[in-house]
Amino acid sequence: MTATKTNERPGTRAQVKYVRSSAYKVREVLNLIRTKSFAEATDILMFSERRISDTVQKCLNSAAANAENNDNIPSEELFVSACYADEGPTLKRWRPRARGRATRIRKRTCHITIILGRYTPEELDAIREQAQLKGSGNQESASESRRRRVEKSKEIKDEETIEDTENLEDSIAEEDEVNVEESIEETPDVESSEENSDIESTEIDSGSEPFGPGSAEPLEDGSAPGPEYVIKGKKAKKIYHPEESSFYGRTKADVWFTTSEVAESAGFRLPNSMQKESEKTIEESEVKENDNNDEGNE
Repeated sequence: MTATKTNERPGTRAQVKYVRSSAYKVREVLNLIRTKSFAEATDILMFSERRISDTVQKCLNSAAANAENNDNIPSEELFVSACYADEGPTLKRWRPRARGRATRIRKRTCHITIILGRYTPEELDAIREQAQLKGSGNQESASESRRRRVEKSKEIKDEETIEDTENLEDSIAEEDEVNVEESIEETPDVESSEENSDIESTEIDSGSEPFGPGSAEPLEDGSAPGPEYVIKGKKAKKIYHPEESSFYGRTKADVWFTTSEVAESAGFRLPNSMQKESEKTIEESEVKENDNNDEGNE
């Protein structure tokens, strides 16, 4: 005689065995998704704070994949008809305690089973009407939504490439027309070239001394234009650095001066540190002069 199963539940199932968790903890999560639709159960597991929810989510996705691939049932027509967790083998371990004793440690395992059923056409119609009333529209499977997004992105990329090629062709044609017009309009004019050279020379001469005589622009590498230019100036801060300044070596000059008097007449000043030193030297010189005068009077 062959035994027949009398408690077999209809539907598509998936099972995860030997999960390292107690059946009690898994049942707390399974109670949340029982009789829920596949989409609703997925949302519940996604936002669940229990660590075992990830394993339950994998089992649910496996059951949905079995239904789509083996039974040709889309995921939006599935719901959790049954889910349960059976106890698996328990691993026995021992923990040493005081006075030579030991206590038992039980590491529980369990087997998770999820069975997905299919909604009837009447139930599907009622669910879709309810979704339309809520404004969410018709439900669609994850694979269909992903396929739709990929096709839309491909269409956008094709349109962008077509627009880029058209713009490139238009720009090339415009450049060709401009070049032809310029070549036609260009004629040798000696007088205009001489006038332009005179204007450029005057501009260069006026720009060579930006702050009057005794000032000059730096060369391309930032060095002085001549040996007589020994003072560096910064246009932004209106500060000049003589050779005895501690910042002289690491300062890149925006303008060069011949003497400190030229720099001060242009509106530049010494750094604060050097101003204090100059004030101290002036005070010391005044004190010495007063002392010398006092000694002469005596």
